[in-house]
Amino acid sequence: MSTQDVTVPARARSHRRLPAEVNILIVLVGIALVFEILGWVFQGQSFLFSLNRVKIMILQVSVIGIIAVGVTQVIISGGIDLSSGSVVGAVAMVAMSFAQASSYARAIYPGLTDLPAIVPILIGLGCGAVVGLINGWLIAYTRIPPFIATLGTMVTVRGFAKWYTKGQPISFPTEGFAAIGKGMMPVVIFIAVALIFHVAMKYTRYGKFTYAIGANAQAARVSGINVERHLVKVYVIAAMLAALAGMVVAARGQTAQAGMGLAYELDAIAMAVIGGVSLNGGRGSILGTAIGMVIFGVIISGFTFLRLDAYYQEMIKGVIIVAAVVADTFRQKKRRKS
Repeated sequence: MSTQDVTVPARARSHRRLPAEVNILIVLVGIALVFEILGWVFQGQSFLFSLNRVKIMILQVSVIGIIAVGVTQVIISGGIDLSSGSVVGAVAMVAMSFAQASSYARAIYPGLTDLPAIVPILIGLGCGAVVGLINGWLIAYTRIPPFIATLGTMVTVRGFAKWYTKGQPISFPTEGFAAIGKGMMPVVIFIAVALIFHVAMKYTRYGKFTYAIGANAQAARVSGINVERHLVKVYVIAAMLAALAGMVVAARGQTAQAGMGLAYELDAIAMAVIGGVSLNGGRGSILGTAIGMVIFGVIISGFTFLRLDAYYQEMIKGVIIVAAVVADTFRQKKRRKS
């Protein structure tokens, strides 16, 4: 029998579909074109071809994008992290207090000179690691559902942020620390973080284990993966990325307040879900989340461009998130049938 006589079964042919990231990219282009058309109709100007608008849009979402990279790994592992927004606020306060050595710390330790920027950055990352360690330990070793465990740390860490300086803001960091928030540096940091973890999730054992646990934790355990230890790693990384985002946003505004990062965790989850990450675990990618971040930014920027009131923006954003979850549910059902 020649190779020309061989036919591919219909079910096998049905599996030849475009990568999920390509479909999400098509959605991004479609949404951008819709706002471009609406811009000319209602505003008489272009939405897409304004470099300043695009720059502002990317800057607005890049900080939450850093959080979303960590949240993506958590969701792929089959969990959820509601504490990342609180980590942003708490770490911003702690790191800024050490980055403000010329006034805040010097009042406690007379004669103290300005600390190098690396000191508050390492302290901030360390604080994030502690929160992630608590989250991971609670979820992996006590079997508390991730929603409940991270909800508890969300409330506790936000309370710590308010207690740390009795609710008072901290401003005017040293030049070295402020540099991580200047210009397009937040975007550069996001790109670096996204690239690192794209490679890690796609080409290393860390990524393979994360996907395996999210797809079937028991099967992963039988295959020899230390599920508990790996989950702790995933939550530590997610919290450290939230800590990094907190320091970037504090440096950018040159001030830290206990309320910073409020609802950032929901926006980060939304970026991941819009980017094709399955809330059931085991599916998704950092690249998809990055595209989801841009979609999220285009939607928010487009609403502002069209001068849509804030409460309408929140309602529509909620509808989009629900629609993305519903679409994921249908995708999962279709995969099971095929």
